[in-house]
Amino acid sequence: MQVIITAVGPDNRGLADPIVHYVTAAGANIYEIQMYDRDSEHLFAMLLRINWPKEQGSIEALRDHLSQIGQVRGLQIRIWARGEHQRTPRIAICTTYRTEHPLAILRAIRDRRLLAEAAVMIGNRDSCRSVAEQFDVPWHNIGDSSGNPDCDRLESLVDEHNVDYIVLARFMRVLPAALCWKFAGGRIINLHHGLLPSFPGFRPYEDAHQHHMLCYGATVHFIVPELDAGNQIIHQSSFTVLPGTSLSDIKRQGESDHEPNCLVEGLRRVVDEEVELHFHRVARRQK
Repeated sequence: MQVIITAVGPDNRGLADPIVHYVTAAGANIYEIQMYDRDSEHLFAMLLRINWPKEQGSIEALRDHLSQIGQVRGLQIRIWARGEHQRTPRIAICTTYRTEHPLAILRAIRDRRLLAEAAVMIGNRDSCRSVAEQFDVPWHNIGDSSGNPDCDRLESLVDEHNVDYIVLARFMRVLPAALCWKFAGGRIINLHHGLLPSFPGFRPYEDAHQHHMLCYGATVHFIVPELDAGNQIIHQSSFTVLPGTSLSDIKRQGESDHEPNCLVEGLRRVVDEEVELHFHRVARRQK
């Protein structure tokens, strides 16, 4: 079974050795290993993607053993395997202002076009609370009065609700690198409201309009710590407008209809296991 292991904690020597030694001694094949060291923050992070042999016991047993290593080494270790549970994947929908995007996801789940379960909705504003209530999904506002999210609370909610994938549905805040590492390996999915890599940033509609573009779009991509979206694109779609179309009309078309549909299709590709993330690149999943 394919397993993703992440380890994050204060930087020190010899942090990776006991984890790597344990999984290899158990006969696991290591498909991918990446390590990060942020000297400025004294932070260590590692990702392992392995094939865990069934004869070595359950994923829960692996989790317990590596948790003991984490306690000794001062590391927060997570073990995630898509195939550990015989259920549809559980997602956390993170929102700020726009309601169209979570609505599209929840309707797709209701209509069985998206084979997933909305485990929790998390916002840094209360704008989407009514959407969560409409679909009877647990709601949590983790933002302060200025909308700054409590990312520690976000992390604990994801763990508490046994979330498989975190979906940033126009969540207008940048996640800290440490949080991205903790859920690395293709577990955080973001909708960017512009065509990447041409129009990154927070104002892609405005930037494209200033360049007199007639083609606009949206991009669904995996979040990768410290890297701009490039090879992490899951799905991308576009729409064209006539010359002279106002920026307000372009944004209305994009935000109300185009972006939500793009997000649902990108999420479907991940949920249906068509794609996954290998070495910061989207790869077709080998069945």
